[in-house]
Amino acid sequence: MRIVGLMSGTSLDGVDAAWVETDGERVGQLGPALTVPYEPALRRDLRRLLELAPNLSADDPFLLDCTGRLTDRHAAAVARVAVEAARAGLPEAELIGFHGQTILHRPIRPGDGANARGYTWQIGDAQLLARSTGLSVAYDFRTADVAAGGQGAPLVPIAHAALAAGLPKPLAVLNLGGVGNVTYLGADGELMAFDTGPANGPLDDWAKRSLGRDYDKNGHLALAGHADGAVLGRLMGHPYLAQEPPKSLDRLDFDRALREAGAQALSPQDGAATLVAFAAVCVAAAARHFPEPPLQWLVAGGGRRNPAMMRALQATLSEPVRPVEVAGWNGDALEAQCFAILAARTARGLPISFPGTTGAPREMRGGQILGGLL
Repeated sequence: MRIVGLMSGTSLDGVDAAWVETDGERVGQLGPALTVPYEPALRRDLRRLLELAPNLSADDPFLLDCTGRLTDRHAAAVARVAVEAARAGLPEAELIGFHGQTILHRPIRPGDGANARGYTWQIGDAQLLARSTGLSVAYDFRTADVAAGGQGAPLVPIAHAALAAGLPKPLAVLNLGGVGNVTYLGADGELMAFDTGPANGPLDDWAKRSLGRDYDKNGHLALAGHADGAVLGRLMGHPYLAQEPPKSLDRLDFDRALREAGAQALSPQDGAATLVAFAAVCVAAAARHFPEPPLQWLVAGGGRRNPAMMRALQATLSEPVRPVEVAGWNGDALEAQCFAILAARTARGLPISFPGTTGAPREMRGGQILGGLL
């Protein structure tokens, strides 16, 4: 199938779109990929939605307005990829893999009662996207897994496995978005994945509060500061780091811990350096759960562009830490490409989540299809 995969991650910076030829198990040609940034007002409103989401109703006017604007940006991304694909002489896509924007993620966690139910909420209007583009849309990838008791995240490990088929194993693929997540690919086919902890999300919020910037460009703020050992020590005591995988996070899960650890009293530079150091410590803690050390870490997401983050990771981990580009991958397009692969698996009725990735009770199908593809 020829599919346009779409991803809007927890960094809230825009829509990544990528043209992919895949059957969900193998990857053929990788076509054009691009990012359509969110305008500042939409990014600000989406960030506000994260705080409001626990108490929002599905018909809230502000929510509906944001959903429509968000979907329009996704449709624009599909249109732009279609133009680039046509210029490259590639066939038209027949399906869209549409993740939407997560505004609340509350899976079942240790200590929840026997009757607890998990919940995950991704906004985005699949029907509007299908009408706007004239294409079938695969969407709602996480709900079935969470309803069955899984974490609903990470979902992309099976796509990482397809892309990394020819790479030496064991291998760790680390994505640093608002939240960090890692996929461990073992030499004998083992597949493990979970969220490592906060990554760019708290750092972006810190840069916004401290300097009015959307993020710490080129790591300048963090590189000018020093990690505060006392604050870092208190953060390292967070119970999430000791929790066994599978496990996953909401973007705001560590906000309270950051306040209680005293991070708000730090200078802009030292606060940024502390948040970078904490992200790296979380990754190192994650590595303790692997069956054996990876040969290398391949890093995707916006965090790989932050020199402070990459230096902290290499100082904390024993193995080489490299951007995914060394493997010939496009780190900006990777998650969008992965959701194209997941869309193909959904269309073919193949599982997209597994006991070792989300804690699902069994291999599970997921996603729904709108349009005439099925």
